Amino acid sequence: MDLTNTAAIVTGAASGLGAATAAALTAAGATVYGFDLADFDGIRVDVTDPDAVREAVAVAAAGPEPLRVVVNCAGIAPSARILGRAGVHDLAMYAKVVQVNLIGTFNVMALAAERIAATAAADEHGQRGVIVNTASVAAYEGQIGQAAYASSKGGVAGLTLPAARDLAQHGIRVMTIAPGIMLTPMLETVSEEFRAGLAAGVPFPARLGTPAEYARLALSIIANDYLNGEVIRLDGALRMAPR
Repeated sequence: MDLTNTAAIVTGAASGLGAATAAALTAAGATVYGFDLADFDGIRVDVTDPDAVREAVAVAAAGPEPLRVVVNCAGIAPSARILGRAGVHDLAMYAKVVQVNLIGTFNVMALAAERIAATAAADEHGQRGVIVNTASVAAYEGQIGQAAYASSKGGVAGLTLPAARDLAQHGIRVMTIAPGIMLTPMLETVSEEFRAGLAAGVPFPARLGTPAEYARLALSIIANDYLNGEVIRLDGALRMAPR
């Protein structure tokens, strides 16, 4: 799919993976509408709020360019053991993680797909758009303390194929990226020694991934029209240990 003269939505666009993806899409010729709860140069919206998302998606779809792309990067990652020293895992925390990471992803995907489906086909095969969601290697190897996060990202991974099948009739592809350990703003706050320890566990290249690498993969997925219904790990062959 050619991104020139198209509109794109990126959630979690204020920083990290989302910010890098928004910049890459802009450089490729798309008009980007960034969604985030943070104060930034974009649309402030809670991805779990259907009314707010519907309104924000309407803004993105109202411009002169057809809405073709959605990249869902919004997410949170608090940690707690199911049964720890402080007691049982807080249920409200668990629900919040699932609400943001999984339900928020579904909410944006579904409401954006409604708008994308209403556009004219972009090619002779009837393609109208592509949605790229973000899971995590924790979907497959969740570590101690990641019960909520792994559940939510496992849900995103499991959503990929049925979503692709549901939206095929509308000419919309659905793909998911499962990043490994990425050098996001959260990791930039920890010590260099700690980051080096994390990097040493990656088979090759033995370093942390970068938001720019995530963005390049997202754009490659968008460009390759035969990629659909699959989760791609972006992790340097990392397989997470229990802790």
